[in-house]
Amino acid sequence: MNDYRTQFVVAAEPAKVFDAINKARDWWTGDVEGASDAVGAEFTYRNRDLHFSRQRVAELAPGARVAWDVTEARLTFVQRQDGWAGTRILFELAPKDGGTEVRFAHLGLTPDCECYKACSGGWAYYVDGSLKQFIETGRGYPPLS
Repeated sequence: MNDYRTQFVVAAEPAKVFDAINKARDWWTGDVEGASDAVGAEFTYRNRDLHFSRQRVAELAPGARVAWDVTEARLTFVQRQDGWAGTRILFELAPKDGGTEVRFAHLGLTPDCECYKACSGGWAYYVDGSLKQFIETGRGYPPLS
């Protein structure tokens, strides 16, 4: 239970939230290449020369769950640059108060990880901020600098 987690409720149906998550390039801003909308699909995320990761879509349960397995990583701002490799990025959705509760976890990103402070701050920006705004308005945040 030490994995990074966050959650929020948004005034949108689970199907809309599910679709938004699967449009990673619209809210996880930076350079996103590849597909994120089919099980087995792979995509990469790059933020300048600081962060590169490759994700494989592991699970897609429409309106309920999205899971990406991180298969490769290079974080140049820490000593252990491959710290994300072998971790899982998970979104779980549930109807709540006429909207959807989004529960996010980066399984394997724990406080003892060298990048925890920077990465948890990044996830707060992208998930709690950019993804939520993208669901509500159709526009995510600009890339985190």
